[in-house]
Amino acid sequence: MDTITLWQLAALAAASTLVGFSKTAVSGANTISLAVFAAVLPARESTGVLLPILIAGDVLAVLVYRRHAHWPTLLRLFPAVAVGVVAGTVFMVWADDAAVRTSIGAILLFMAGVTILRRRARPEPEAEHEDEDGPVRGGRLKARSYGVLGGFTTMVANAGGPVMSLYLLSAGFRKLGFLGTSAWFFLIVNTSKVPFSVGLGLIDAQSLLLDAALVLFVIPGAYLGRVCVGRINQKLFDRIVIGATVLGGLQLLLR
Repeated sequence: MDTITLWQLAALAAASTLVGFSKTAVSGANTISLAVFAAVLPARESTGVLLPILIAGDVLAVLVYRRHAHWPTLLRLFPAVAVGVVAGTVFMVWADDAAVRTSIGAILLFMAGVTILRRRARPEPEAEHEDEDGPVRGGRLKARSYGVLGGFTTMVANAGGPVMSLYLLSAGFRKLGFLGTSAWFFLIVNTSKVPFSVGLGLIDAQSLLLDAALVLFVIPGAYLGRVCVGRINQKLFDRIVIGATVLGGLQLLLR
């Protein structure tokens, strides 16, 4: 991190701004930030630098959408997510950068494919209900499957956003319920990951110093996302989330 150039720092600042935007507008766009951090920094170390940036974005998202969370869904997810986080921690003990990128990229593309197939097989909820907070459909087996994958991917590469986005979309969440539930989910999960990341040596004094220079860029991104989200209709919102997930998965696999 001592050799970061001005252009690399600018790229990290832009990616931090996108973190704020993704937290208050389109969650799947976060994969672009993940890709930028992994490109500028070593992929493994980049996860430790990005985590505090994500937590800052989570705090802002909770302040904006805190009333729209669906807590029964969150409580259903957390036990499975805990299993995934532990599995991800074990994986990180021995995995190198190539293994991390390949595993996460494959999972993202698989989950995007499953979601697309499911959405084609059943009609979409009516647009006039797009601001409802709760899910239209869901199930315990689905929650457990996505929860384990979400916990694993968020621990390994801070890539749990696309997995959980796909779960919330597949469960039929509308925009505000999606954003409120996602905001609380990631604030709690990302905060719980800090001790694991410190123990793995991913967060240290040097990474926190870089975070201090980047965290302020999250605020304008969050504001921009809050302004834009009301102008994005539900179908476009869903497509952007899925598209960003596919692009992020491809980027990780092809690097």
